[in-house]
Amino acid sequence: MPSSCPKCHRLLDEDEICCAQVRYAWRCLSCFKLTTGLAVPYGKCFMCGGELEVIPDRDLGDCMRFHAIHDAVQFELNSYHFFKLARERATTPEQCIVLERLYEAGLEHLYELEEKYHARLEREMVDFAANEEKLLADWPFQGIRVREDSGLADLYKAALEMEQRAREHFRRLASELPAGLENELCREVVAEEDEYVAMLKTELEQLA
Repeated sequence: MPSSCPKCHRLLDEDEICCAQVRYAWRCLSCFKLTTGLAVPYGKCFMCGGELEVIPDRDLGDCMRFHAIHDAVQFELNSYHFFKLARERATTPEQCIVLERLYEAGLEHLYELEEKYHARLEREMVDFAANEEKLLADWPFQGIRVREDSGLADLYKAALEMEQRAREHFRRLASELPAGLENELCREVVAEEDEYVAMLKTELEQLA
């Protein structure tokens, strides 16, 4: 039975998909937080209260050629592998719960990057087993210590340190790049890190 599109109200044949499935992207003019969804919000940026602008469709092509996207994906993979390893070394149920939470958050961030930028993960980036020796000798894996007396606050502080280091990396990269698309991508990634750092700080404060 024919129906109408809830967005453009065009008459549709049965099972036809219209613009109701179109996803939009909008970005804060102040903090550069990039968000995607099925409807453009009315109001201000939820992070800083800045004005919002709709981002038209932008074809980044192979987005992994941009330093900002490539490095953001690699940082999230590092975080994902870090907490996966740490979870396996947990010695108490409480540690397992926190590390599982951080592991899932890293995986969620990775999916968000894939969705927002259509990032294609290179096999060699995802395959931890093939790079285990190199990764374990490098930050953030170097010095993983999950002991029976490791407090939950210690685990959150390790996560917070990783995100703050990632944020500083992208801030520095943005400051070195001229105005343009890649500079904008860096600032978008910084905003993502700002959001996650704020979340971790809130959760850490709740432990006190």
